[in-house]
Amino acid sequence: MLFYLAVKYLHIGCVVLSGSGFFLRGLLMLGDSPLLQRRWLKIAPHVNDTVLLAAALILVALSGQYPFVDAWVTAKVFGLVGYIILGTLALRPGRSKGVRAAFWLAALAVFAYIVSVALSKDARGYFAVLG
Repeated sequence: MLFYLAVKYLHIGCVVLSGSGFFLRGLLMLGDSPLLQRRWLKIAPHVNDTVLLAAALILVALSGQYPFVDAWVTAKVFGLVGYIILGTLALRPGRSKGVRAAFWLAALAVFAYIVSVALSKDARGYFAVLG
């Protein structure tokens, strides 16, 4: 039980770092900041997200709650895929700033949805309040 809690809190910490880091990088992108070119700012999110995913896989194994078996876990996986795609489109140069900002906001909304699913353990997440 102690190991499970340690992995769960590691996962939660990585989620907070991932979301806040993505938010910050989006702000830097919107401001055309040269900080986005810093090597550590390019590497750190990948390291954090790798730890986040590893912790998630350990939690899946320990809890016995699996994608395509438990609807809320499946929703988180599909949400994660959408978040990765939108986040990549938001932060990759080549599109106009307005388009990248729209992808950034959409990715943040998907991130919030994933968190709401995790907190509620309901695949509808924050949409559950609609009925």
